[in-house]
Amino acid sequence: MNITTHQEIHPLKLAELDISAAGKGCKMLLGDLDGDGRAELLLVQPDNRQDVRYIPHQVQCLTAFDLEGRLLWQKGTPDPGAGSQGSDYPAQIYDLDGDGLLEVLVVMDGRFHVLEGATGAVKSVHDLPAEHAHDCIIIANLTGGERASDIILKDRYHQLWALDRNFKLLWTHTGNVGHYPWVHDLNGDGRDEVMAGYDLLDADGNLLWSCQDLDDHADCLWVGDVNGDGLPEVVVGGSVTVMYDREGRELWRYSGSIESQHLALGRFREDLPGLQVAGLDRMVREDDGKGLKGKDALFLLDNGGQELWKEERTTSGWLTIVEAVSNWRPGAPDYILAYRRGGGILPALYDGHMKIVAEFGLEGYAVHGDLLGTGAEQVIIYTEESAIVYSGEPVDPAAPRSIEPLPQPKRLYSSTLYPGGEITR
Repeated sequence: MNITTHQEIHPLKLAELDISAAGKGCKMLLGDLDGDGRAELLLVQPDNRQDVRYIPHQVQCLTAFDLEGRLLWQKGTPDPGAGSQGSDYPAQIYDLDGDGLLEVLVVMDGRFHVLEGATGAVKSVHDLPAEHAHDCIIIANLTGGERASDIILKDRYHQLWALDRNFKLLWTHTGNVGHYPWVHDLNGDGRDEVMAGYDLLDADGNLLWSCQDLDDHADCLWVGDVNGDGLPEVVVGGSVTVMYDREGRELWRYSGSIESQHLALGRFREDLPGLQVAGLDRMVREDDGKGLKGKDALFLLDNGGQELWKEERTTSGWLTIVEAVSNWRPGAPDYILAYRRGGGILPALYDGHMKIVAEFGLEGYAVHGDLLGTGAEQVIIYTEESAIVYSGEPVDPAAPRSIEPLPQPKRLYSSTLYPGGEITR
């Protein structure tokens, strides 16, 4: 199927910000850092000491901006030789200590730093449990507290380290851990299970079950009641797309993709039952040494794993990332956000019929969230120089907001280059 444009909505440009002071190669995180009821932008620059693909990054510099483009604080100095977004950066925004204000959690200079979100001031510094335990940061509830305040660290592909809120080592796990493990209380006991690549671990690090007959590693993981039976399922994107129930029984697998690189669950089609699974098939890799032009394609599956459509792409481009955007406009279904497409295809929102409903006029990376506490999500497209805030509805980002800080949803404190997630609605 070829992509067509249908009733295209030209998104409103709320703001255009100069973010060049953050330096090159940055990843953007979102969170209400100063508690003013509006989100701020945190630009995370990696250092240049590690190989971008195979060894985890640490962080060189952090730069915080508000939605009017004011630089609020900077920790570290931007490096013109910094790496790029070929792997995760070990940084998240989360209220770790439960005081109602967000902290920045980051690995810099070989140690784990907890910074005050409003100022960047250091609150605490902790040793890493191992030299390479800094591929990414996962926040979990492993100890059964009222809120998630435990931390999982990992190396690039092989090992996890679980720490409690006092940074005491709880357990470690060695296996095919994939890119970004997802944590979720699948059995309702008040503690998170850990989907560590193709293995499901309990909160104590014990193996519960493993995916079978899958190659390579897990690129992304999702949790949600896909089939409508009232219980969460686990959808895994790796060598194929496959869905398991929480007991480890395989429910279906979609073998119509070559490399299932990204997935997104959502209600993209209101005429169909349950959830749908959007995905990205990396059909031809450009880095395989064969000199081929890379190519990928979007696809959509129904709740039983049957293909609803697959893009017939006519341009090159093999690094697309897909995510699910909710509440772009009042009453709208979920949309598929696709960016980093290459081949001259701009970032865009696609509906469940693969029609473009909003196209963004800037090639770059994307983040999205409810930046202003209105209940609607905005999309930010950013480059090394600028960030443009887009909205489906008119809203003034400078208007006074509630004095209550914005909540930090799990999706935003689980930021990763390999977007996974969960749907609990």
